[in-house]
Amino acid sequence: MNLLDKTTNPAFNNYFFGERNTSQKTMTVTGIFMKSMLSILIMVIISFGVWRLYNQGADIKWYSMGGMLTAIIISIVISVRQHWAHILVPLYTIAKGLFLGSISIYAHAQFPDLPYQAIGITVVTFFVMLLLYQTRIIVVTKKLRNVIITVAASIFIIYLISWILGFFGIKVFIWGTSWPAIVFNVVALIFAALSLLLDFDYIERHKNKSPKYKEWIATWGLLVTLVWLYVEILRLMRKLAIKF
Repeated sequence: MNLLDKTTNPAFNNYFFGERNTSQKTMTVTGIFMKSMLSILIMVIISFGVWRLYNQGADIKWYSMGGMLTAIIISIVISVRQHWAHILVPLYTIAKGLFLGSISIYAHAQFPDLPYQAIGITVVTFFVMLLLYQTRIIVVTKKLRNVIITVAASIFIIYLISWILGFFGIKVFIWGTSWPAIVFNVVALIFAALSLLLDFDYIERHKNKSPKYKEWIATWGLLVTLVWLYVEILRLMRKLAIKF
């Protein structure tokens, strides 16, 4: 695989986009935009549904874990059955809606304005990164790709190891409110934002070339990054609120 075609997001790689288009309809930016907006709307609706259940006294503890695990399983299936993406991506958005709704409720219980502020910052960050990419203020070079890929992969491994250790009662520093934990969170947030640049770059490389159904794959990739970005922002804001 050519390094220039790599990205931190598993949804954007040559496994999905390497083949030549054999149909007349191709992937377009407009198609990705419409599908992304639809998916985000589904997430919002599901999140509000979870919020309503919480207000009615329902125990939402399992919504967070269940939504996260379901989203992971669906992502694995998408990676091997990409032609099912038009069905799986909406299911992924439902699972992520359950997850995001739950963690947002937990944050809101401690600090009522936090989720709304995190959403606003996520939206602003997305458009700032898009502007930086479109104006070429930040150029996606081979060196930049290498740095983002390496750091993002390292962050994922650290999260995975810390999550596994949690089952054995071992608490890793990244979940606390210490300065090292906050610095780690800031680094993760920065590289989540930078990952958007690689996603924009990859979409631009393959627009009007890849088959039409792969708009769903591209949509899934953007959702993965946006959810990561929102979670990092929410987590950082919560840590700062507790510390100060």
